[in-house]
Amino acid sequence: MRVLIIEDEASIANFVRDGLQEEGFAVDVAANGKEGMQLALMNLHEYDIILLDWMLPGVSGIEICRAIRQENRFIPIIFLTAKDTVDDAVFGLQTGANDYIRKPFSFEELLARIRVLLRSKENEIVEFTAAGITLNVEKHTVTSHARSVELTQKEFALLEYLLRNKGSVCRRTRIIEKVWDIHFDYDNSVIDVYINALRRKLDTPGAPSVITTVRGVGYKIDG
Repeated sequence: MRVLIIEDEASIANFVRDGLQEEGFAVDVAANGKEGMQLALMNLHEYDIILLDWMLPGVSGIEICRAIRQENRFIPIIFLTAKDTVDDAVFGLQTGANDYIRKPFSFEELLARIRVLLRSKENEIVEFTAAGITLNVEKHTVTSHARSVELTQKEFALLEYLLRNKGSVCRRTRIIEKVWDIHFDYDNSVIDVYINALRRKLDTPGAPSVITTVRGVGYKIDG
């Protein structure tokens, strides 16, 4: 899952970024309204949710929210705001935000709100199954042929990405962007290391691997 944070208070932006990265999210941060507007509109199809400060230098959060809604009606937006009146909340929601959270806030509360919106975005699918594997996003559990499997955070994120795209080839460039949050020419052999780790943990001895290599392109998991 990929998040865009548009927040000019560095302490808040860093606090939220670090917490989300620990939870396995890929995170981009914009420190002002102009940069945030550019990132959002140029990469709307890349983001799963946007965290948007209401009061920003240059371009306001309200302006950014309206611009996003003209291009994409469905991407979840949460306002981060010091405003605390009912009228302010109603105005923000009418502008197109899905939710708002008042500063100061706890990371746990923000994370819970993010997960609610992401579940809604994914039609509340929190469990994925394919090839004898079951992955539950909410419980953060994985089983392979009814056997519990312990995965690292990055292994879990990689498997989730493959399962969300079940039956389709996941290209290496897209994997490195979505799972590792890398957007430049990079030695993506790290993917092979993690694929091999997943195979060791998920595969049944003597049976074909649950993850298929599409030579020169990427990987896939069939249904």
